[in-house]
Amino acid sequence: MVSLPVSRDALRAQLWPLPALGVVLAAAAGVGLPRLDARIQHRIPPSLEAYLFGGGAGAARTVLESIAGSLMTVTALTFSLTVVTLQLASSQFSPRLLRTFNRDRYVQTTLALFLATFTYTLTVLRTVRTEAVGQPLFVPQLSVTVAFLLALASVLALVGFLSHLARKIRVETMLRDVHIDAEDTIRRNLAEADSAAAGFTAPPQPPAHALPLPAKTSGFLVTVHEKALLAAAVEADAVILIDRSPGSSLIAGTPVGAAWPRNGEPFTTGTRHRLVRRTADALTTGVERTHQQDLGLGLRQLTDVAVRALSPGVNDPTTAIHALSHSSALLCELAKRDPRPRLLTDDHGRIRVVLQRPTLTELLDLVVAQPLRYGAADPAVLARILTLLRELAWHSPPGQHPAIVDALARVRSAVAAQDLHPGERAELASISEGVEQALIGQWPFTTP
Repeated sequence: MVSLPVSRDALRAQLWPLPALGVVLAAAAGVGLPRLDARIQHRIPPSLEAYLFGGGAGAARTVLESIAGSLMTVTALTFSLTVVTLQLASSQFSPRLLRTFNRDRYVQTTLALFLATFTYTLTVLRTVRTEAVGQPLFVPQLSVTVAFLLALASVLALVGFLSHLARKIRVETMLRDVHIDAEDTIRRNLAEADSAAAGFTAPPQPPAHALPLPAKTSGFLVTVHEKALLAAAVEADAVILIDRSPGSSLIAGTPVGAAWPRNGEPFTTGTRHRLVRRTADALTTGVERTHQQDLGLGLRQLTDVAVRALSPGVNDPTTAIHALSHSSALLCELAKRDPRPRLLTDDHGRIRVVLQRPTLTELLDLVVAQPLRYGAADPAVLARILTLLRELAWHSPPGQHPAIVDALARVRSAVAAQDLHPGERAELASISEGVEQALIGQWPFTTP
């Protein structure tokens, strides 16, 4: 079962749909405009005709052939630059950033314009006729003029594309784009903690005889279709628990949740089969993680960039620190949201579906564990991780503090194991104390 938002997101992450649409529209325009030219050829006002193409059939063919040839060269250059950029992003930063590049509307629009201009020009070229052919002379003035304008627009788009590409491959731009996508995912899928706290009831726990719900296909869990799950639970008079959140890796036939009858009566054989099938259909898997419902994808991408920057082959701790700064902002945003399982109820207010979400402990471990392991020898990286914990402690409610305390203990252990300068060790100790103070609502300021 693939929903419209999932299909739309999948198409947006592909390079070909917009260029393909441009080619189709250009072919239609290349057929329709010459016909319009033939109808209005002798009725064009002289004031307007002065701005249209005024050459003969030979000149029209030369112009159209020149535009078509040059546009194919420019399109090949654009594709080459795009491929080089994707390769750079994959090898230098993270292969999980390629989806961000593929979603870039500017790149897709530029390729669509180039291919549309090429297709339109070739289509119009076939309509230009000379008297030597034995047919009436026909020069589609309006169509050739449009081709000329499209060529000018393509030249301007090429200049803009090069400028956009130079800005796009900067690590600051990539980190910003990941941050924006992740923040949008958080806001779409998590409610504010204050608004969600009222009326919350503890989710039911599955009994020992609960029916296992296996995954239908292997891959990453992309989306969970809540309405389909709720309908399946109501039809079977059951309660469904899905204990895998979007972004998790599923294996076909392996349980991803459980279901049990609400009234305690065992399921019939037919009900069991339908419930297993409908639940499996409500879970969409894919070959890669997406931002549709995956709360941890943005943090995973940022952590990948940080870890790659800390590798001996790159040795760029500044980039790692920038990535950790973005991760800190996202974690602070998550701390303001309701982290508890999502409960779906029927028309009578009875809990029917329980959807697990990644906890702050899991997400914090995702952000801290690998940078701490690979950047433990760099005091600047250690200081940024401790500052991240301090910032998160300031924004987190008391219920989230144990996760921060555990992470703080891990960082302190890593600091103690390093051979650091006494001044660096003292600075890290000061930041560690700042984390403890933030946990109790205090933020001392340093005076010069």
